[in-house]
Amino acid sequence: MLRENKAEREQMEMVCIEEMVPKDHILRKIDSAIDFTHIYDLVGDMYCKNNGRPSIDPVVIFKMVLIQHLFGIPSLRKTAEEVRANIYYRWFLGYLLNEQTPHFSTLSYNFTHRYTSEVVESIFYWILSEIENAGYLTPETVFIDGTHIKANANMKKAVKKAVPKAAKIYEEQLMKEVNEDREKNGKKPFDDNDRNNGSKATEEKTVLESTTDPECGVFHKGEHKKCFAYAAQTACDKNGYVMDVTVNPGNVHDSVAFDGLYKRLIGKHPEIKNVVMDAGYKVPYICKEVLDDKRIPVLPYKRPMGGKDFFRPYEYVYDEYYNCVICPMNQVLNYSTTNREGYREFKSCPQICEKCPKIKNCTNSKNHHKTVTKHIWSEYLETAEDIRHTPKYSEIYDKRKETIERVFADAKEKHSMRYTNHRGLSRVTNWVRLKFAAMNLKKYAIFFQFRFIFRSVFSFLHFTIFFYKNITPDSL
Repeated sequence: MLRENKAEREQMEMVCIEEMVPKDHILRKIDSAIDFTHIYDLVGDMYCKNNGRPSIDPVVIFKMVLIQHLFGIPSLRKTAEEVRANIYYRWFLGYLLNEQTPHFSTLSYNFTHRYTSEVVESIFYWILSEIENAGYLTPETVFIDGTHIKANANMKKAVKKAVPKAAKIYEEQLMKEVNEDREKNGKKPFDDNDRNNGSKATEEKTVLESTTDPECGVFHKGEHKKCFAYAAQTACDKNGYVMDVTVNPGNVHDSVAFDGLYKRLIGKHPEIKNVVMDAGYKVPYICKEVLDDKRIPVLPYKRPMGGKDFFRPYEYVYDEYYNCVICPMNQVLNYSTTNREGYREFKSCPQICEKCPKIKNCTNSKNHHKTVTKHIWSEYLETAEDIRHTPKYSEIYDKRKETIERVFADAKEKHSMRYTNHRGLSRVTNWVRLKFAAMNLKKYAIFFQFRFIFRSVFSFLHFTIFFYKNITPDSL
């Protein structure tokens, strides 16, 4: 039976906005899980208490940005439009149906000129502390990985620029141990003054810099399209709560950006015991840094570099007693030197290699000369390799797909983190922190609701059992 609906658009009704929001809506769960009045303590010093025009409530401003990141709304302008039309959002912000909501320019101005990176960071850590106090955060094992976010920049608007190569964080420590190793093997130590006066000090590299957003970097990996991007180094626990994040230009490798995130992590959470990373972090310095801190680096198998038909690097065995390398054909490669990058060089005898039947599987050198390098911190890599074969840590590494990889998948698929509309490293960092803060809060609110239901059911069962145990026929 066909039924035509009446278009009564001008009908006046008496409604209660509280009754129009479903009981199981995510905004209800968030509103009951956390006390937003703490925001006043974080931003109160940025407002004048007795002068000027009345401001928009800072809690409303942060809740609107929270709505943007929770529901994957691409911009603040679109968020302001959605808030104006959505009853659920109005209820969450505390606005009536006929009350004017804040303009998008108000949000943009506050996050550009008023709320600094320190405020955004304090909000991120405040939400994380609420999660930790509730007992949901488990920082004993952290999962670290990086993901790329497309920048708001066009590859066609770029210029080539020569920039000096950045010094490595561990360069001073490495040079000290390199000189000790050279002296131990009868070599003259490197002179820092010679290096500062030489060509190394002025060594430069050519990079492609965007004229729109100079702080982003070119990202190109595998089959991915070449683009300007930012890299977000992220750490989470086994429950998927993001513990910290740092943002770098897209052309910075994960192993280079690791140190900044790691130092922040152990400063906030010294109880960390295991650090789980992918193969991109399997370098000598990272293994050394984590092991020296009495923590366990959990790393996967890393496919060795080199040609397909050549001998694998592990087939060249280092003899620590004689300080030499034994090749797969049982020939000795003697120590030659230790270079500035921390690698010991072992070189073969060309006369022996020339007659070797497996020379095509060893080297393409026209002089029949084979050089094998071993890093002075290679024992830390070997320790990490031994840890990889332990069943306990192998099971921990397998959880990456349901922790850090799931965090990135949810952030990009559900919360619009594939690309950013913001420009500049500072603004993108704030944007990423607020997005992960919203994701943490969403997860926490869902678990908080489950815990409340579980406690209610448990209390009811406990009362029922107590009642039936203590009731007697005479009392009826």
